[in-house]
Amino acid sequence: MSSRMSLSATNAISRATRHAPKISLGTSSMTFAQRLDWIRRLTDNRLDALLCAKKEPSEEDGPPSRRLTDAIGHATLGGGKRFRPFLVVESAALFGLSESEALETAAAVECVHCYSLAHDDLPAMDNDALRRGQPTVWKAFDEWTAILAGDALLTVAFEILSGPATHPDAGVRLELIAGLAKAAGPNGMVGGQALDLEAERLTRSAPLTLAEIRRLQRLKTGALITFSAEAGAILGRADAAERRAVRDYGTTLGLAFQIADDLLDAEGDAETVGKAVSKDAAAGKATLVSLMGVEAARAELRRVEQAAVDALRPFGPRAGTLIEAARFVASRNR
Repeated sequence: MSSRMSLSATNAISRATRHAPKISLGTSSMTFAQRLDWIRRLTDNRLDALLCAKKEPSEEDGPPSRRLTDAIGHATLGGGKRFRPFLVVESAALFGLSESEALETAAAVECVHCYSLAHDDLPAMDNDALRRGQPTVWKAFDEWTAILAGDALLTVAFEILSGPATHPDAGVRLELIAGLAKAAGPNGMVGGQALDLEAERLTRSAPLTLAEIRRLQRLKTGALITFSAEAGAILGRADAAERRAVRDYGTTLGLAFQIADDLLDAEGDAETVGKAVSKDAAAGKATLVSLMGVEAARAELRRVEQAAVDALRPFGPRAGTLIEAARFVASRNR
């Protein structure tokens, strides 16, 4: 395996303890929840610095739109667990990378995720007024500002990945850019969103089949989660077998995430979930829950949860945090 990036002197987590079931921060031991929150804070700080910090404008560029900057901040810094950045950082840790070595990629992935939420919530899409317990971007500002904030987040994600701070090897950066573009585009998230809306709004001769629902969800939700997991392996220059194991983990984890999300929509309450619920059934959306029923969907969730765990067997105990992530995803509806 090729040499790694140099370890940042400011890295707060000791690499020597990174592969233990619990991760050391100074002299204290972190639980999974603490670890998730720690990476959330690191990601928030980096997003704030990248997107919202005041910069001296050049005479040529002039100052950016304050309204647009505020909307971007609302879209990105208004809460959220930063689960996708967590996957980037923890998968990178499997290959000996520090948090600081994975944080740019983590921030880029979260920019794409937040762009998708800002656009998903628009009246022309899912028409949601609540996200993460707060007004959605279009509700807090207006539709055109929400569209432009999403556009900005999508494009800045690739600006982040193109920079040397992401990785000193331009080839690695190019692979990350290509991977994120595919995960977010017509053969990934956007393609899944299109299939979802087509199934809801266009006349069909028959309802979606189980295979069609699985494909829709693999693209809409799973593609970005899969890339988040694989990005750490790309940063760490993992070999083919390691890449395949991490990719399989991400694929099954993405399916588990969507099933759990569908169960939350069917059974949760808006205060707990942080967004409107029971919308899938009201809109006649095709989900595994609507096709299989709640109990069968729960059984399927347990199955894919275990498949995600099994995919990590090649890494042994050092994959403990990612295994806990799979358990966390599956338990969101309990």
